[in-house]
Amino acid sequence: MSIFFSSFSSTNAQEAEIKKIFTFKIDRDIDPAMNRRVKLALEDAKEKKADLIIIEMDTYGGAVNDADDIRTMLLESEISIYTFINKDAASAGALISIATDSIYMAPGASIGAATVVNGADGAAAPDKYQSYMRSMMRSTAEAKGRDPKIAEGMVDEKLEIEGVSEAGSVITLSVSEAIKLGFCEGEYRSINAILEAQGLQDAEIIEYEVSHTEQIISFFLNPAISGILILIIIGGIYFELQTPGVGFPLLASIVATILYFIPYYLNGLAENWEVIVFVAGVILLAIELFVIPGFGIFGVLGITCILAGLVLGMLPNQNFDFEFVPASQLFTALLTVILSAIAAVSLIFWLTPKVNKWQAFQTITLASTQQRTEGYTSSFYKDDLKGKSGIVHSRLRPSGRVEIDGEIYDAYSRGDFIDQGEKVIVISTEGTSLKVKKLES
Repeated sequence: MSIFFSSFSSTNAQEAEIKKIFTFKIDRDIDPAMNRRVKLALEDAKEKKADLIIIEMDTYGGAVNDADDIRTMLLESEISIYTFINKDAASAGALISIATDSIYMAPGASIGAATVVNGADGAAAPDKYQSYMRSMMRSTAEAKGRDPKIAEGMVDEKLEIEGVSEAGSVITLSVSEAIKLGFCEGEYRSINAILEAQGLQDAEIIEYEVSHTEQIISFFLNPAISGILILIIIGGIYFELQTPGVGFPLLASIVATILYFIPYYLNGLAENWEVIVFVAGVILLAIELFVIPGFGIFGVLGITCILAGLVLGMLPNQNFDFEFVPASQLFTALLTVILSAIAAVSLIFWLTPKVNKWQAFQTITLASTQQRTEGYTSSFYKDDLKGKSGIVHSRLRPSGRVEIDGEIYDAYSRGDFIDQGEKVIVISTEGTSLKVKKLES
């Protein structure tokens, strides 16, 4: 069963072969972040030329797809791998443990209960998922010389194994049971106790350390930090659209977007299409504000896509399938985005009147008020057009064109849509377009 035991016949042989022992922990849910941790740890062990890898395991399981990825990495490892189950190796944790060359357990530890459940209420998932998990447990056990039927029984409650389990309950093994059935090589209180028993106490122990880059990534995965970034993203987009050309709000929004999505992307949460949904939302919103008058379908779709992209980027959904996304994680993502959006809107309403008074802002934009009493005027047309009537040349939606005394002018209504050919009257000449209303007959 164990590559280690089949390779060494004496303590001296062990000490001659095993010089570097690399250790890392799987001590929380199996998810994209843990998937990434295992990948980086295995790469680090290979880079440091470790002779043996020991995983300290304590998990209740997690996402099946991530567990499968980890299982595959362990099976393909050129370095022998042990698992030390410090407390629990349930569900996906059992699958990962069985994929290693030797399993050791601490007193009171357990392994098994690998039934696939959904993320909403913890109920058993449909049989297609159970079948997939059963096949992985069988093939993994076979690959490591363990009883595939017992491994399958950890998933299938209908499977009855004489002397091991009865129909109606999945298999969960205690330490003594696991040793008896070949799913554990021994009971030890610590990794050091395992090494001492194998005569490896003098080997160099290398503990996996998370790099500074990974620590920064973990920092930005904090929901509170994500919320602040969302606030900057939304606020930056708004101020840039209100004062195009300033640049700083857009730059702040772009930087916040990068800091928001990259950590989730590297951890396998945000996918390409989710980032595209967010970018599409920004484009749709810009089209609504700058190309199409008023606020309609493009604006609603734009805001929806922006918020959807931000929420989806935080969740490990599989092609919009949320069946295995924990309810707590879904709630956290929705709450983070919604509260951040509300905070951003509140900040915008509070901040907008104050921005023009900031000295720093006045150096990059025209913030002063040009009073009519000082000789300034906002009128582009002569005052004698006010009160004149004409007809709509191109439909007002609410902007368009009108014809007055044979001349065509840009015009807009007070929000009403006025069809071509309707009579209108000019009620204001200020600005670059005439303000008109429908002339009642």
